[in-house]
Amino acid sequence: MKVNQKDSEKVGWDQMAVGSQNRAMPKLMVWLILFVSITYVVYTLKLLSSSSSRGCDDGDPLFATAHNRFALPPTQPNSTASQSPIPNFPTETHLKTELKHVVFGIAASAKVWDHRKNYIKLWWKPKQMRGVVWLDSPVKTRPGEGLPRIKVSGDTTRFAYTNRQGHRSAIRISRIVSETFRLGIEDVRWFVMGDDDTFFVTENLIRVLSKYDHNQYHYIGSLSESHLQNIYFSYNMAYGGGGFAISYPLAKALERMQDRCIQRYPGLFASDDRMQACMAELGVPLTKELGFHQYDVHGNLFGLLAAHPVTPLVSLHHLDVVEPIFPNVTQVEALQRLKIPMKLDSAGLIQQSICYDSANKWTVSVSWGFAVQVFRGILSPREIEMPSRTFLNWYKRADYTAYAFNTRPVSRNPCQKPFVFYLSKARLDSSTNQTVSEYSRHRVTHPLCRWKMPDPAELDRVEVYKNPDPHLWDKVSNILVSQFCC
Repeated sequence: MKVNQKDSEKVGWDQMAVGSQNRAMPKLMVWLILFVSITYVVYTLKLLSSSSSRGCDDGDPLFATAHNRFALPPTQPNSTASQSPIPNFPTETHLKTELKHVVFGIAASAKVWDHRKNYIKLWWKPKQMRGVVWLDSPVKTRPGEGLPRIKVSGDTTRFAYTNRQGHRSAIRISRIVSETFRLGIEDVRWFVMGDDDTFFVTENLIRVLSKYDHNQYHYIGSLSESHLQNIYFSYNMAYGGGGFAISYPLAKALERMQDRCIQRYPGLFASDDRMQACMAELGVPLTKELGFHQYDVHGNLFGLLAAHPVTPLVSLHHLDVVEPIFPNVTQVEALQRLKIPMKLDSAGLIQQSICYDSANKWTVSVSWGFAVQVFRGILSPREIEMPSRTFLNWYKRADYTAYAFNTRPVSRNPCQKPFVFYLSKARLDSSTNQTVSEYSRHRVTHPLCRWKMPDPAELDRVEVYKNPDPHLWDKVSNILVSQFCC
């Protein structure tokens, strides 16, 4: 095949053109990448400078203008995306939080005031505490009763309430923190909410609050024992009967926006869920502390108190719904008895220890200051630390799956029914600096057991010797069952 000169020249020029194009492509890509990088850097710097200068409105953070719809107040430590907030490391001043820094807001009703004020008298310390009982109407008072000051809540008729199953008193109760804040009480770090049938262990309340920085936003409380209650209301809500605490800066922010917040939720049932709705608008999640007890149960609290979690006992609620915590006495008398060990060692109150008597092959569970159980046989700690179902769910038709925690059935084996010893007295032995608590056997009929082993029925009382420890609640307790006296 012959190729003439013109064709040869054409082919040569084509090859040169292709070569020059191939050399130009890398240069073009380099310039393109450089242009995109410079543009990205300039845009990012501009975005950061504009966002840092943008402030948040002092009004409702979720219902402001579109440009800051999800903006949080500058002092807010946690965001709504944080499901498990970590307590701030306390500062030196924070470690000195005392009872005088707490103001209580107590929700009460005039109809049951004469009866329920006796619960408040049990834990209230007039010379050491500050707080207000907020009632729906005036009541007769007598000087020297040892109660907080009493006030009537403000008018709430301007607020809509459309829940057909509830009562509009929920609006009044939900505003107690704001109304207490408006009193202008000085040197306040925490506002604590409770009901007139709530019993507080105030020393343990201070231990819990001292874990957190009161200068930050904190909403502290606990859930219901009923899974159904938590589903109907919220797993992010502190139940007010069990009590909850709000730091001063958060109470200040709440007071500014709560009335407008309440107007947006006319269909909610209670005061607790209205409070949680406003907390959600402020971007503050619930910090759960298991020592606050709503006790949405019926019947006997023994199973719950005998297997209390390793956390300080802060509160008891629904005292008119559940049975007295000690048998054969009134609820007030039972709580008066509980105050005896509470004064000796509040941090160790109702803390569970599991011990074993190897000689008799018994398992011993001590709920210090409350009760001792003696079981035949060796039972695992995993089983004993689980509450036995001596109580019923808040919804009585619900079964054991409707609790928000693990439970175990009351044993049907006649040989494994526990022998129960309730606290009878307690004292401090000054020579050894130990508490000496005595527990007397609860006399009930026990079924016949044919196991060939020593019978705990021969015991009349149990003595427990314990070293007081203010930090007992955050570590394994070291209670020693020293002897059984017949």
